[in-house]
Parts: sequence; structure tokens; C-alpha cells
Amino acid sequence: MRAWVFQIIAVIAVVALGWYLFDNTQTNLEKRGIVSGFGFLGNSAGFGIAQHLIEYTESDTYGRVFLVGLLNTLLVSFIGIVLASILGFILGVARLSPNWLISKMATVYIETFRNIPPLLQILFWYFAVFLTLPGPRDSLGINDTFFLNSRGLYMPSPGPSENFWPFALVLLATIAAIVVMGRWAKARREATGQVFHAFWASLAMIILIPGLAVLIGGNPLVWSVPELSGFNFRGGWVLIPELMALTLALTIYTAAFIAENVRSGIMAVSHGQTEAARSLGLRPGNTLRLVIIPQALRVIIPPLTSQYLNLAKNSSLAAGIGYPDMVSLFAGTVLNQTGQAIEVIAITMSVYLAISISISLLMNWYNKRIALIER
Repeated sequence: MRAWVFQIIAVIAVVALGWYLFDNTQTNLEKRGIVSGFGFLGNSAGFGIAQHLIEYTESDTYGRVFLVGLLNTLLVSFIGIVLASILGFILGVARLSPNWLISKMATVYIETFRNIPPLLQILFWYFAVFLTLPGPRDSLGINDTFFLNSRGLYMPSPGPSENFWPFALVLLATIAAIVVMGRWAKARREATGQVFHAFWASLAMIILIPGLAVLIGGNPLVWSVPELSGFNFRGGWVLIPELMALTLALTIYTAAFIAENVRSGIMAVSHGQTEAARSLGLRPGNTLRLVIIPQALRVIIPPLTSQYLNLAKNSSLAAGIGYPDMVSLFAGTVLNQTGQAIEVIAITMSVYLAISISISLLMNWYNKRIALIER
């Protein structure tokens, strides 16, 4: 009975404290003439944004600004996770290489970059590397198609031509045929033991059939090539320096931790597995790909999930160099203009929470798929 009394008192105290904080906040907002609510999202923003993946003008609303910032955050997180995974796996395997030079180079990389704060790495790449590049008129060009300067990396951008949709139908039909062929080859192998090399046939189909469609129907894409006009380039795509510096720094930093996860996962696999693979005549590369890595993934995935979460949250450091992400745009500019601190911060926190939960759910689902099921 006494335990119930203490629990009831604790609940009442928490509710009372919450009500006091809510009432006090409402009173202070009213004194400052700030109306609470999310109606401000429909007001005109009145400022431009350097990078937007969707159409945006200065007359658009704060709600549109939120979408722009969200997409920019997701872009950095996605690219960073993909690149950090690739680089981290390469470094993790290199760390265990029998080649002394490769192993030591991987060790130096890992011990260096994982011990430097990510914000300092972002600032280094932005101020010491990308902003020191020449101006647009003196750009570093590749084949008059790609141009790198202090304002970003300019590259050709594709657009659909009149032949795009017929080509897309041919491509989809080819992919469907490859899937059907793969299932047929698997069923044939299980039924008769005869092996059909579906990989090489699929590779030939995905190259030859779309290629023949291009020769017959013409190019499905129209390319917009950047050209120098006045003091800047026009046309094509541009990767702004802030995006490149942020992505590069987060990739390099996170890859160092992923490399250690990969190394520990590989070392967790019994050495007897390697010996068994060698006794079957498997080459070192096939041993690693077919025997070691599939078993090591069961150890790698849980800590790898944490690194993905860290990268997504570290993307908020973009505010340090002015990259237009959620924190810089929404929790920065929009908050300063509207004064809706509670609403803006609540939305921003909810976004990062949703991103983190989504990554966790996806990685947990994959971890369950590869988990060793014991009887």
C-alpha cells in the first residue's frame, strides 16, 4: 500500500511540474506578444536558399523552407552513410592486410581522423580547401565539362528527351527479364544441379539491349553542360562548397569508426573458417567475400547502426559553415525571424528523432534477417 502511495504522489508531482512549466511558458509568450501555434508555417519566408532540391523562391512559405532543409539533411545523411560504409569496409579489411605498408597506412588513418572532432574537420575542408580554390574564371576544368572552383563543382545535368519513355520501358522490361532468368537459373540448379551463369547473361542483357535501343531510337537524355556566363557558370548541376565539405568530413570521420567495427567483426570469426575455405580451394578474395564477411556481419551490424545514427546527427554541424540543413535553415533563420522557439525546436527535434528511429528500424530489420537462428 505504501508503494502505491509513493507512486501516486510521484505522478501528481510530475503532472504538476509539467502544468507549471506549460502555464509559465504561455504567460511569458503572451507578455512578449508571441502567439503560439504552427500558423507561422504558412507565412512568406522572404529569403533565398543556396541549395534546394525542390522548387523554391523567396516568396515561398516557412513550410516550404522546412521541406528544403529536411531534404538537404537527408541528402547529406544518405550520401555520407553510403560513402562512409564503402570507405570504412575498405579500411577495416586493409587494417588486417598481411601487407605491412597497407596495414599501417590504414591504422594511421583510423587513429588520426577518429580523434579529431568532426566540426574541426568540417571547418578544415571548407575554409582551408574549398574556399581557397580559384574563382569561376580560373576554374579547374575536366574536358570542358566539369568545373571546380570556390563556388562549387559544376557538372552536366540530364533531362528527358522525346525518346526517354520508350527507352525506360525497354529498360524495365530488360530488368524484369533478368529477374525471371535469375529465378529460373536458381530453380534449375536446385532441381538438376546444372549451373547456368546468370550473372554474365544478365550483364550482357543490361548492356546490349538498352544500348541497341539507344542506337535505334536515339539518346533518351538531353544534357545541360555548364558554361561560363559573366562571373559565374550557368546550366548543369552544382555541388556547393558547403555540401562537399560537410559530406567529405563526415565520411572521413565516420569511416574511421566503421573500419574498427569491420576489423573487430572479421576477427570475431573463427580462424577455422578461413582454414576450411582454403582447404576447399577458395582464393583469399572469395574466402573473405563468401565465408568471412557474411559471418562477420552479425557482429558488425549492431555497432554499425550506432555509427549511422551518429553521422545523421552530426549532419547538424552544417550550421558551422552555413550549409542550408534543418538546423541552419529552420532552427536558425526561421527561428530568428518568427520567434516561435518552442514550435521550431520541437519540429527540429522531432525530425532528427524520426530519422534516427527510421535508421534503427531498418538496421534492426536487416540484423534480424542475417542473425544466426539456433534450434
